[in-house]
Amino acid sequence: MLSPILEPAEFVSLPKDKNLVLVDARQGPDALQAYQKEHLAGALYVDLEKDLADVPDNAAKGGRHPLPAIQKFASFLGQLGITPETQVVIYDDKSGANAAARFWWMLKAVGHEKAQVLNGGLKAALEAGFPTSADTPTPPPASPYPASEWQRPVADMEEVAHVAQDKNYVVIDVRDAYRYVGESEPIDPVAGHIPGAVNVPLTGNLKPDGSFLSPAELQEKYSAILKDVPAENVLVHCGSGVTACHTLLALESAGIQGAKLYVGSWSEWCRNNRPIAVGEKTK
Repeated sequence: MLSPILEPAEFVSLPKDKNLVLVDARQGPDALQAYQKEHLAGALYVDLEKDLADVPDNAAKGGRHPLPAIQKFASFLGQLGITPETQVVIYDDKSGANAAARFWWMLKAVGHEKAQVLNGGLKAALEAGFPTSADTPTPPPASPYPASEWQRPVADMEEVAHVAQDKNYVVIDVRDAYRYVGESEPIDPVAGHIPGAVNVPLTGNLKPDGSFLSPAELQEKYSAILKDVPAENVLVHCGSGVTACHTLLALESAGIQGAKLYVGSWSEWCRNNRPIAVGEKTK
């Protein structure tokens, strides 16, 4: 089975052919300009807001980054030249924490098996000697990806409310500790967390250099947190369903598959008069 996290040395040695699609998933106000100025040679640009989410008028209904319609995403994959036979490698400049992990999860959720996030992201690729370019490649045309439904498990707000304080489930909040405990909230209107959720900041998935912990280290870390709770009873969320995918990626690297993504996440929960907790320690 293909590892969900690709090491830079392996990446550099991959054959550069039509069955490999490299994706630059950097985000932010200057990300597109940065891509146009310089990116890993052959990389296509993916925009979180336009391509990986159906941004709503009202975040109370689905959060700030709900999933796009499956048909829209399938068409977009075709525009990138991605078919079921394509190997997709994704990088960003946030150690996979932003749109790289989200795109990986969405690919897996349409049944695409050959999807990997580059360990260490852009920085690691440059250090490994991968060439860069300012040229924008044109992907070969392809039909919409053959997908009709999301195949990875997702949770909605009602399910989260039902299980968050059930000892047979674990709801993981991957946001920074200060947001979880309610000290302040930089994005959403209310600080705090879902009662019963445990805070496991996604930064704990990483080594000091920004690369992921080894699969064995991640397995040890999450086994201690989940204890005897099966993966299918694990629900993961963040602010808007994007960085939660970083932990889903880490779980899969650890061999723990089946956890659910709460797509609406805190951005939906805090806008719906749901109970809100503050304080508590992080793990």
